Amino acid sequence: MPIIDIRLPNSVAKTLRLPQKSPRGQQMRVLKKLLKKARFTEFGQQYRFDEILLSRHAGKKFQELVPIFDYNDIYAKWWHRTLEGHADVCWPGKIKYYALSSGTSEAGSKYIPITNDLLRGNRIAMIRQLLTLRNYRDIPVKSLSKGWLMIGGTTDLQKGPGYYAGDLSGITAKKVPFWFSPFYKPGRKIARTRDWNKKIEQVINGAPNWDIGFVVGVPAWIQLCMEKIIDKYKLNNIHEIWPNLAFFVHGGVSMEPYKKGFEKLLGKPITYIETYLASEGFIAYQDAQHAKGMRLVTGQHIFFEFIPFDEKNFDMDGNPVAKPESLLIHEVEEGKDYALLISTSAGAWRYLIGDTIRFTDKDRCEIVITGRTKHFLSLVGEHLSVENMNKAVQLVSEELNISIPEFTVAGVPHGLLFAHQWWLASNDVADPELVAQKIDAKLRALNDDYAVERENALKDVQVKILPEEKFMQFMQLKGKIGGQHKFPRVLKGKMLQDWQQFLNNGKLLG
Repeated sequence: MPIIDIRLPNSVAKTLRLPQKSPRGQQMRVLKKLLKKARFTEFGQQYRFDEILLSRHAGKKFQELVPIFDYNDIYAKWWHRTLEGHADVCWPGKIKYYALSSGTSEAGSKYIPITNDLLRGNRIAMIRQLLTLRNYRDIPVKSLSKGWLMIGGTTDLQKGPGYYAGDLSGITAKKVPFWFSPFYKPGRKIARTRDWNKKIEQVINGAPNWDIGFVVGVPAWIQLCMEKIIDKYKLNNIHEIWPNLAFFVHGGVSMEPYKKGFEKLLGKPITYIETYLASEGFIAYQDAQHAKGMRLVTGQHIFFEFIPFDEKNFDMDGNPVAKPESLLIHEVEEGKDYALLISTSAGAWRYLIGDTIRFTDKDRCEIVITGRTKHFLSLVGEHLSVENMNKAVQLVSEELNISIPEFTVAGVPHGLLFAHQWWLASNDVADPELVAQKIDAKLRALNDDYAVERENALKDVQVKILPEEKFMQFMQLKGKIGGQHKFPRVLKGKMLQDWQQFLNNGKLLG
C-alpha cells in the first residue's frame, strides 16, 4: 500500500511501534506523563501533582485532589490567564494557538488551548488510524495514494495579542507535516480563504484538477460541496470526476441520517471511516471496516474518566452534581451511557467535554457517541437521547424512501402538558403527519421511557418539513457556517427562540 511506505519522522515512527498494553496500564502511563510534564505549572502546584505522582493509586488520588471543570469554570479560573499572555498556567510554556469552538448551542466562542504536544498526539492517532486500513478487506489500494480533500476552517487564523485562534481544522491544516503535503487538497492557498462560500467555490473550480481518494469533513458540508460539483459539471455522480474516491472520513455527528442522501451522489460504494476528533483532542477512531464503534486513543495524550449519565450524577438540565461519581477505564460497563471527562496535553484537566458515550466493547475500548449532556429531551421523564433520534430518523427515511439530512427537535407546551416539535430537512415529497406517526412509533419501540410518557404527559408529536437550504441559511445567520459547525439536534433557550423567529420572518432576534 503506497501510503504505508511514507517515511515518518523517527520520533513518530518510534511512538507508533509501542507494544499494545492493557487499557488500564496505558491510561496510568498517560496520566503520569501528563502530571510530570505539568507538575511545575500553576495548576500543577495548586493541585499537588507531585503528591499524586508519589501515590500508589495515582488515578484515585488525581480524582480526589483535582476538581471537575466545565469550560466556564476552567476558563474563569485558569485559561483566561493564558489568553493574557501568562506562561506555565495549566501546561508548560505559553499557549500560542486556540481552537475556537462554540459547540452547537452556545452563543459565545470558546477558546480551547492547542499545544504542539496535543497536535503531535493528534497526528500520531491519525497515522495509527491510517495503518489500520491494512485490516480492511476489498479496498481499492490505489486510492490510498490519492489526494485527501479536507474541507475545514481557514488556515488564515485570527491574530490576538500573542496568539492565533481559529477552527481546529484550520490550525491542523496550517501545521500539515511536510510528508503529507503532496496528498493534501485543496492546498494551502485555498485553505487560507476565510469566506466559506468563496472557499467552496474555489474547491468546486479546482475539482477537475484533483485525483481524490479520500474526503474528510462534517457530512452536511461535504454533501453540499459534492452536490454543487455535480451540478456545475453536469455529472451523474461524483465518481465521474473523482473515479478513485473510495473513503469518507467523517465525524462530529452520526452519519446515519445523511447516508441515504449522500449515497445518491455516488457512482459506486465507498468506505465510511468514523473519527472522534474534538477541538480538545483526537479522542477515538474506527479501526476496523465493520466495527460497531470507535476505539479510544488510550495510550497517547489523553487521560479519560467516565461519569455515569443518570439522575444521580446530573440534574435535569444536564449539569453535573457537586461531586459526581467518576470511573476509570477499567471500571466502566458495556451498554451504559457516560459523560466524558478528559485531561490532555494542552492543559485541560478533568474537563467535561459535553459528550456522552457508550462502550460497545470494553476489552477493545470501543465506544459510540450517544449525544450531549445538554442535548437531550426529558420534559416529563421521556429521556430521549440524540442516539434515539438519529436511529428513528434513519429508520423512517429508509421506510419512506426519503432523504432527511438534517433535523432538530424541541419540547413545547401542549395545553397544560407537553409535545415534541420536530423540524426535518428534506427536499423529497413527504406527508408531515405520516412522518410524525412513523417517528413516534420508532421512538416508542426504541425507548421504554418515551413509550410510557406518550401515554401520559407527552401528548403529541408534531413534524414540519423544510427545504434543506433553510437549515443552512439559519446556520449562516448565526455565524456558524463552515466545516466544523453542526446543526443542534435539540433546541432550547435562545437558540430555539432564534430558530422560531427565523422561520417566522427570516431574521434573528436582536
